[in-house]
Amino acid sequence: MFAEPGKKVLQLTDAAAQRVRDLVARSEKPMIGLRVGIKTRGCSGMSYVVEYAEEKKPFEEVIEDKGVTILVDPMALMFVLGATMDYRVDKFSSGFVFDNPNETGRCGCGESFSVDKSVATD
Repeated sequence: MFAEPGKKVLQLTDAAAQRVRDLVARSEKPMIGLRVGIKTRGCSGMSYVVEYAEEKKPFEEVIEDKGVTILVDPMALMFVLGATMDYRVDKFSSGFVFDNPNETGRCGCGESFSVDKSVATD
């Protein structure tokens, strides 16, 4: 599945791009960027996973935006298509946050989300 013409798979805010640059620069190993995926967990079913990416894996979607590289796991692609990745800091936490138009539900603590299966397979 690839993005529609003119529609990005995943967009980054300036804050997210800056945080990616900071993390890659501080890594002890050479990194090409960060990888975004999903895992089955939490009370709503899925949660986002962001990890270091040393190299591109087969079939990953490569997002190059604002001077950084994000790799999207092929199993996560249909769930993050059209989402925006932000980095937010508040009094009690900091981290990457996803504004995802595909989400149909989110747990109360914000750890996990759900997507209507018909949306993910269209």
